[in-house]
Amino acid sequence: MRLKFHTLDVFTNERYAGNPLAVVMDADTLDTAAMLKITREFNLSETVFVMASTKPAHTARVRIFTPGGEVPFAGHPTVGTAALLAELRSPETNGERDALVVLEENIGTVRVGVRQKPGEAAHAEFDVPKLPEPSAGVPPVDLLAAALGLIPSEIGLENHRPSAYTAGLPFVFVPVQTLVAIGKASIHMAHWNTAFGAAHAAYLYCRETVHATSHFHARMFAPNMGITEDPATGAAAAAFAAVAVRFDTPRDGLHKKIIEQGFEMGRPSFIELSMLVKQGKLETARIGGQAIRLMDGELEG
Repeated sequence: MRLKFHTLDVFTNERYAGNPLAVVMDADTLDTAAMLKITREFNLSETVFVMASTKPAHTARVRIFTPGGEVPFAGHPTVGTAALLAELRSPETNGERDALVVLEENIGTVRVGVRQKPGEAAHAEFDVPKLPEPSAGVPPVDLLAAALGLIPSEIGLENHRPSAYTAGLPFVFVPVQTLVAIGKASIHMAHWNTAFGAAHAAYLYCRETVHATSHFHARMFAPNMGITEDPATGAAAAAFAAVAVRFDTPRDGLHKKIIEQGFEMGRPSFIELSMLVKQGKLETARIGGQAIRLMDGELEG
């Protein structure tokens, strides 16, 4: 059996930048073991398997895998898959293809608005299916520093201190003083599991940025998920909304932040994070970005 697949670059409007994604179509006959083998063959941070939806009003059911196993939710697969399905299935009206793509993910139903204009990368945006909540296990600064190849004084930013949140996937959020410090961070496996445990990934951020239009610069490491470093992490950005509200205490209203990531990997990425704050609390969070189709092909199922 031959299955069609597509690859996209996500959270970018340029090919060979952003976070690459593989999407395998008509994957209903594949079992979990086969999906994991295919994911490891692509060897990208995530691969999506598209199947028939369980409800007529929905677009598709999807399963998302990293090389380390299946995850219930992820941002760049959601943006990339929605952009692809809108391109393949939505009709053109007055030269544009705006669409609402409804994906059945393991975390729940995710509704994604997609805008497509000729000659431009598609733009997709979705409300996070689960608001971030605290996650247990914030390690001491000295353990974080040892696991990340930093010195303890480089961790901490203004009033920001390490924290842990999940919006479907758990992350330890590590504020870093400078762009130089975050640039030299790396995985030190001798200390990694002691600091982060088997479940958590590390999301480092600082306010110094490469681009003047960005608000935060970030890096993400998840070796226990088979991801040495990720060029763009939408699930982490979703959980980061809680970090921004907790430490920056924004006024009530809508706030939009641009998070740049992937620069140290040569894969510049830009994630749009929108946060609605009411009475000092996070009411909703939204993740958005562009995606551009790169390759099409077939594989043996």
